[in-house]
Amino acid sequence: MPRKPRSKPDPFERAIELALHPAEFIPDRACFSFVNGVEEIAARIAKLKQSDPARAITLYETFLAGCYEKVGELDDSSGGFGQFVANLYCGWIEAREAASADPDDTAAQLLAWMEDDPYGFCHQLEKDAVQAFNKAGLGAFERQIRARFDAAAAIKPASGGSLRSSPEYARRRWGEMLRTLYLAQKNVQAYVALAEETGLTARDCHALATLLLARRKPADALAWVERGLAIDGKTSRGFMAAHDLAKLKRVLLTKLGRGGEALEAAWAAYRQHPRKRTYDELIKFVPKPERSVWHEKALDAARGANFSDGIHLLLGTQELERLAQLVDRSQDDALEGISHYATEPAAKKLEKTRPDLAARLWRAQGMRIVSAKKSKYYDAALANFERARRCFEKAGLSAEWEKTVHQVRAEHRRKTGFMPGFEEIVAGSGPSQRPSFLTRAKARWGRSRTEER
Repeated sequence: MPRKPRSKPDPFERAIELALHPAEFIPDRACFSFVNGVEEIAARIAKLKQSDPARAITLYETFLAGCYEKVGELDDSSGGFGQFVANLYCGWIEAREAASADPDDTAAQLLAWMEDDPYGFCHQLEKDAVQAFNKAGLGAFERQIRARFDAAAAIKPASGGSLRSSPEYARRRWGEMLRTLYLAQKNVQAYVALAEETGLTARDCHALATLLLARRKPADALAWVERGLAIDGKTSRGFMAAHDLAKLKRVLLTKLGRGGEALEAAWAAYRQHPRKRTYDELIKFVPKPERSVWHEKALDAARGANFSDGIHLLLGTQELERLAQLVDRSQDDALEGISHYATEPAAKKLEKTRPDLAARLWRAQGMRIVSAKKSKYYDAALANFERARRCFEKAGLSAEWEKTVHQVRAEHRRKTGFMPGFEEIVAGSGPSQRPSFLTRAKARWGRSRTEER
């Protein structure tokens, strides 16, 4: 018999292989570029989903196989590659649907992959998959997850087995996936039945309230919020659920014409945690004519609050005079205990109007770094000390700068990676005095061109 001619490999397969760089280790610093490369190929495959879905299905499966083979050669701490693989699964679902494939077969294959997931690529994949499935596919996916959920209840726990192999773990896992699907389907009745079967949580109440709000049923939504807050009050593990529920409650009260109650609730939350975020939430519920009064009331209530929160609040509300007063009455060791995320923007704001206070903030940031022996941030510490010197001199406080120099020399003289740079600052130079990279490059380029002539 004559031999059948070998079918030619799909040219996309060669492109996939080249993009995956087989047998080449990809360090973390190169992962962003690597993921961009594979995404370009995936985008080209995605164009085939409507014109040639059968071909797209095969290519997605080939790409997924290649990704699982590649993962051992990849150092991706950002997780970008994991999300890329999740996107491939979703593309595969869409290609299957475009090819009119059996929804039950699609769901079964996807769940088989999710159950055999050694690298965690399918962790919470259902959250992406529900966006890819059409109505029929989502129904098939739900039925098969429900069957696994029900089956887990009938399994007897094995002695000595791992937690992940226990029926309790399986039932909880499939239950969480069902919750995701019911939310995507906006199926309140099914979600309520599942939650009551597995144990209603504050998070469930928030999810149900959100669904009911979308259906324009604020009164029903508020009832679930109240129920969630009651559940949360009985446990010490629901802080985020409590925050989300309280925030949603204020929105619902406003929609129900109970704005005064919403304002009272926002005020109580602010007084408990006076910070920029709770201030912004409070002001949302204050009538515009009363906002200046409530602004003063809020700032008065924030006195004595956490120092870092106080700085962010005063910066965010443009209360620079109050910010200056807060820094002025603070001890240097207290300033050194605050993260640069708070002190740096404050120092920048105060440099023009209160250079004396800005100097203290810059000095505090520098001291914080060198005292903690964070050598990889010594460059930042030097930049902080240079700005502190300039601000002290601008404020006519040269003696305060000399005091800083004496302290640094006494306490940190052994830090050889830091002191030479600090002594340059003391001598009048520093990081800002050095020519920039491009300035040095242009100067070198100019010299070389002159020599050539």
